[in-house]
Amino acid sequence: MVSFHIITLFPESFDSYINSSILKRAQAAGHIAIKRYNLREFADNKWNKIDDRPYGGGPGMVIYAQPVIRAVESIRSQVPSAKCRVVFFAPGGKQFTNTVAKSWVKKYTDIIFVCGHYEGIDARARKILRAEEYSIGPYVLTGGELPTLVVIDAISRQVEGVLGNELSVEEKRISSAQMYTRPDVFEYKGRKYRVPKVLLSGDHKKIDEWKKSTRNK
Repeated sequence: MVSFHIITLFPESFDSYINSSILKRAQAAGHIAIKRYNLREFADNKWNKIDDRPYGGGPGMVIYAQPVIRAVESIRSQVPSAKCRVVFFAPGGKQFTNTVAKSWVKKYTDIIFVCGHYEGIDARARKILRAEEYSIGPYVLTGGELPTLVVIDAISRQVEGVLGNELSVEEKRISSAQMYTRPDVFEYKGRKYRVPKVLLSGDHKKIDEWKKSTRNK
């Protein structure tokens, strides 16, 4: 089982996705666990203040290092340190891929995601925690919540039992970017759209060749 720990200012923002479909079933079956932690609960002041203005000027606010470190250390105290990874997100971070997802499933039992917001997190937090920065693409998002969901989804698919049929993991089978189902002739506004004949042929060798030829089209 892989346990995902999400440190966020908006724990409720995950409800709809993680409590639906495959992720919901995977949690119920005990293949994965998803836990959320409200960063404000780790603040060291009576107002639960977690951010301040950036040194050097500029707009927005920067999240303090202290509550982030306290949150991560609290989680680490409850899990095997050797099999735990801490992840921050940034547009300039390492590119997250399926290869990374597969390697994490083999190496880690617990993955901690720190969701930044506003102008980001004090850089000293990442340095002290020895966390790694990853990116899901060359663009900027409002916070780390969406990248966290993307990465959890990608990793969960690699966990044995989550998809039921191991062949559902696309990279483990011959697949095509073009998929069809019934009926074999679909009519729309007077025009007929047909399933490629090779898919109806029953010739699995030719079907596999067609799938390979259309993978990137």
